[in-house]
Amino acid sequence: MKQAAPDIDAYIAGFPSEVAAKLSELRDLLNRLAPDASESISYAIPTFKLNGPLVHFAGYKGHIGFYPGAGGIAEFQDALSDYKTSKGTVQFPLDQPLPIKLITKIVKFRIKQNLEKKK
Repeated sequence: MKQAAPDIDAYIAGFPSEVAAKLSELRDLLNRLAPDASESISYAIPTFKLNGPLVHFAGYKGHIGFYPGAGGIAEFQDALSDYKTSKGTVQFPLDQPLPIKLITKIVKFRIKQNLEKKK
């Protein structure tokens, strides 16, 4: 079993350049959208936390896995219909650009959810 990376930089560096570029693009977007979130490795994948887990993401051979939780997937089910999804996960194929506008909407929704938990 492969040992978990100690941080997100090391995690991304462990992938071929095509995958690493998309992971870096997603990470940069998340940092812009949630500047107060902390970064960590949780469940052996990159995680952003803001009043609890916000989103996770991961690299794979043919896709980028994005994990906004069940609420994030349910809220945007129609917009995600072009992608393979499960209860809390969406797969963005490597041969397509990341859907930045859609990811932005999902992350903003998740930020709102997490900040409402704080109240």
